[in-house]
Amino acid sequence: MAKLAGRIRAVLFDLGGTLVDERDYGAWVDLARRVYLDLDADTLAHFYAEVVREFDATPPSLEREATQVEFWRQVLARSSGKEVDTRLATKYLGLLREAEPPVRLFSDVRRCLDQLRSERRSLAIVSNSTSEASVRRILDRVGVLDYFDRVVSSGTEGVAKPAAEIFRRAIERLNVRADEALFVGNLPTTDARGATAAGLHSVWLNREGMELGEDPPEIMSLLEVPLIIRRLEHRA
Repeated sequence: MAKLAGRIRAVLFDLGGTLVDERDYGAWVDLARRVYLDLDADTLAHFYAEVVREFDATPPSLEREATQVEFWRQVLARSSGKEVDTRLATKYLGLLREAEPPVRLFSDVRRCLDQLRSERRSLAIVSNSTSEASVRRILDRVGVLDYFDRVVSSGTEGVAKPAAEIFRRAIERLNVRADEALFVGNLPTTDARGATAAGLHSVWLNREGMELGEDPPEIMSLLEVPLIIRRLEHRA
């Protein structure tokens, strides 16, 4: 017989790549022309994903702004096949921020949040982002801000995932223990392994994968989150 492992009282989510899709390769290509780089959207998409994976596996030991600049420097350099210096990458990042591209809610988000809310679970965001205010603006733009009891941003907190401290601050504000919380994010190391190291349950949302991974546990859709919770609560 299954043994009750304990109730999952809170579910915490990453933002970009998990709840919202902020990618706009066509617009990014247009902005690149303003800094005299000629890019192809498909090539940009390929190298963007490649650099995301690399930065997740081995985060650079830089402060947040320098990390953002270095991220885009590498994306632009690989996509264009040209040398790109820090100055140009900084200029491009500034153009990105001014543009405020469209943000799209993934199609599985609202159904997942509705289900979790009907089960009376607390919901929160833990995001490596500019500020709590910027996260709240995005959530408001896509119409889901009211679902969340807490929003924790690295830019406001001064500490970023995968550091355990940012996860601990979030669960303290929700007034739950680490073993009563599940974290869901789209990066295996920064999100899933980071949360696990902080004592939370976690799953890696790999939207383009095969749902075969167990280290960390892997799902392909947020619609699987309620099932994951039931398994945790009734783990043999």
